[in-house]
This record gives sequence, structure tokens and C-alpha cells, in this order.
Amino acid sequence: MEWKKAPTEIVAFIANKMKNINCDYKKMFGYPAYFINGNMFTGVHGDKLFLRLSDADMVALMKNCSEVTFFEPMPGRPMKGYVVLPKIIYLDNKLFAELLDKSIKYISSLPLKKKKVKIEN
Repeated sequence: MEWKKAPTEIVAFIANKMKNINCDYKKMFGYPAYFINGNMFTGVHGDKLFLRLSDADMVALMKNCSEVTFFEPMPGRPMKGYVVLPKIIYLDNKLFAELLDKSIKYISSLPLKKKKVKIEN
């Protein structure tokens, strides 16, 4: 499967939002992604910005905005707890800051994700 190149505007946008947040940057699927305690909480995939939320926050957001969808890096393969945010949400500075704060609080409550050790034969 060939991935779409991420628009520079969205990559710059999320990088700017992350500059004052204590998080780690890695590439996932060739796109920028951000992690706290080894757990991914936001990033870009193609031309989409995604965010991880608690189940309650995700349900509330999807109830209030029909444009929010589940994040599916591959069609038919949604990632549990992740949503795609439409521009109307992430370009609203106040709303995006609230959602990002909720995501960070949720991710920070999760246990540290340990790196998998490869066993060589």
C-alpha cells in the first residue's frame, strides 16, 4: 500500500503544537507521531491529524461533531481509542488545546509502554 505524503502545513502545525509539550517524536508509518511514556497520543497520517482519547472523551466528541471519525491507518482497520480530527476542530485553537490536554492527561494515566525485546535464535 502506498501512503500519501503528508502536507507540510499539517506537519508544521502539529510540530508547533508539540514544541512545549514533554513528549517524544518518532515516525509511524513514515509520518510524524508523538508519544508520552511510550504511548502514542497524536500524529499525522497522510493528510489527517489523529488524536488518542479516553473512551468517554471520544464518544462525547463524536456525538458533538459528526465530522470526527475513527482513525484507520488501513481501511477497515481502526486503531482503538484514536480519532481523526477535521480542520474545523484542530484549527480552533481553544478547542484543540482542550482536546490535546485531555489526550495528554489520558495518555499520562496509562502505564509505561515497555519496549519489546527481540529474541534471536
